[in-house]
Amino acid sequence: MAGIHPSAVIEDGAQIDPSASVGPFCVIGPQVVIHANVEIKSHAIVTGRTEVGADTVIFPFAVIGEIPQDLKFKGEASRLVIGKRNRIREHVTMNCGTEAGGGLTSVGDDGLFMAGCHIAHDAILGDRVIVVNNAAVAGHCIIEDDVIIGGLAGIHQFVRIGRGAIIGAVTMVTNDVIPYGLVQAPRGVLDGLNLVGLKRRGVARADITALRAAFQMLAQGEGTFHDRAQRLGDETSSDYVREIVDFVMADTGRHFLTPG
Repeated sequence: MAGIHPSAVIEDGAQIDPSASVGPFCVIGPQVVIHANVEIKSHAIVTGRTEVGADTVIFPFAVIGEIPQDLKFKGEASRLVIGKRNRIREHVTMNCGTEAGGGLTSVGDDGLFMAGCHIAHDAILGDRVIVVNNAAVAGHCIIEDDVIIGGLAGIHQFVRIGRGAIIGAVTMVTNDVIPYGLVQAPRGVLDGLNLVGLKRRGVARADITALRAAFQMLAQGEGTFHDRAQRLGDETSSDYVREIVDFVMADTGRHFLTPG
């Protein structure tokens, strides 16, 4: 039911859509924008220059929009923008950006952020991302659409994770992950493709076969990882394989997790 509980603290300047609800003992900061049908459950804090998209639910004891956990942060203006229909569970933390990182932390639509997970400053997350309990995404990461990050996993700063990849539980990821990759083991090994996710999304059998062949070439072909990816680009007719090639060739200076 829409409305603001009388025990909630709404600071002057906060913009809250009339259809939104704010539960008991919440704190909403003066620069916060809350869109239609957002539900903020009891004891949650939304602060900073934070925008929360329509139909998002924030559960108790989440802290959304606080300053970055970065010693270089000096109080400069920065933002956190959260898309539509996200589920942000208990004790989740999401921080605003930093000047050095572009000043923006961005979360897409339809995500699920399970209890205790952390989204750090300047991270850019796509749509339908799932971050499982107590996982942490460090600063400046790019997490593309449809990624799943398992419980207690850690994503190192500046890492990119391509669309549709899955990270196993209790895994540390220190290098970029190709689209549709499957990463597991304590120190993050690229161990195959997220075949379950591909099948759930109805990807055609021909494309899955092409992806499997592409993975074998990346794992066992001649030359460097980039050389193999470039050859794949010259040979493939699959849009899915082309997505992997484009991801690899968009070199950011970081290494990639390669098949173990």
